[in-house]
Amino acid sequence: MDYAKESLKLHEEWKGKIQVNATVPVSTKDDLSLAYTPGVAQPCLEIQKDPEKSYELTRRWNMCAVVTDGSAVLGLGDIGPEAGMPVMEGKCVLFKAFADVDAFPICIKSKDVDTIVETVYMISGSFGGINLEDISAPRCFEIEKKLKEKCDIPIFHDDQHGTAVITLAGLTNALKVVEKKKEDVKIVTSGAGAAAISITKLLLSAGYKNIVMTDRRGAIYRSRQEGMSWIKEEMAQVTNLNKEKGSLGDVIKGADVFIGVSAPGLLTKDMVSSMGRDPVIFACANPVPEIFPHEAVEAGAAVIATGRSDFPNQVNNVLAFPGIFRGTFDVKAKDINEAMKLAAAEALAGLISPEDLSAENIIPKAFDPKVGPAVAKAVAEAAVRSGAAEQK
Repeated sequence: MDYAKESLKLHEEWKGKIQVNATVPVSTKDDLSLAYTPGVAQPCLEIQKDPEKSYELTRRWNMCAVVTDGSAVLGLGDIGPEAGMPVMEGKCVLFKAFADVDAFPICIKSKDVDTIVETVYMISGSFGGINLEDISAPRCFEIEKKLKEKCDIPIFHDDQHGTAVITLAGLTNALKVVEKKKEDVKIVTSGAGAAAISITKLLLSAGYKNIVMTDRRGAIYRSRQEGMSWIKEEMAQVTNLNKEKGSLGDVIKGADVFIGVSAPGLLTKDMVSSMGRDPVIFACANPVPEIFPHEAVEAGAAVIATGRSDFPNQVNNVLAFPGIFRGTFDVKAKDINEAMKLAAAEALAGLISPEDLSAENIIPKAFDPKVGPAVAKAVAEAAVRSGAAEQK
């Protein structure tokens, strides 16, 4: 199927992928008086006395804003907020389909960090959570950090944390296949943007110790001068403890795991051949990965994951964000913290039984009906244990 042509045709027919539907009838005078004036004054007054009542008396308890500035859209890059709207609508569809979370797209016509933060903050009282989407690095880190400090609802940048959760889940199972321990493996990442940095942070939280990040200029290390940003400087303090220098090809020698969230074709067969025993490859650049699976296998890779649905082991964010928000909303958590993300990854990994685990089956499929409920349950329980939840 020509997906581009068919999708454009259908978008013209659909004229949008979401709509607002009323949940109550207004077919009689009493209906109108209860849903609107004069009856609606009473819930308004209750919320005035206690704004938290908005979670009980309105749809806020289940409403997520999907926010973008259109600066890093789905591999298309900086295409602007209006052009990003079809993706944001699609994200809202996935929220509803996979976790029964209501979501609404908010596309902001600014790239200024403080303007975006202030805009989201000003509308945050209408929502139970904020899902940041397709915002370029390093601004995305600043925006998320400032919103977390300013807002009293969960803030979650899916390009960062959703990808990290699924990668951790997949890697957990991949290491079982190749019989290696997380404490012993050397991991090399390609890319130092939102996804790569968040993956690295979550892996460190999970107990992985030896991680070397690379960007266009090669390995990131303390005291490197070229091409460093504040977030790369921060990562240099906790990764590459041996201060390895050189290109991706230099630092990948002897490594056990490659995680790519960068650009097509960056990983060569020679690089894979230079890695340690039974290397694990996560080549997640989309739509063209850092290396195609058949090339990686020919070079000796034992387990390969990509971001594509036409190959085994797809790293697909729909495995994470719907269930994460479902669990967060179910216990009215005020944050999506590290414990909740680790719990989500553990739940995803646990859905692959020892009997079903194989090199081509380390990550659950997107349409596995067990995924959403398992992630939601794990996240809700972790929120309660970590003190992030207001309800139990």
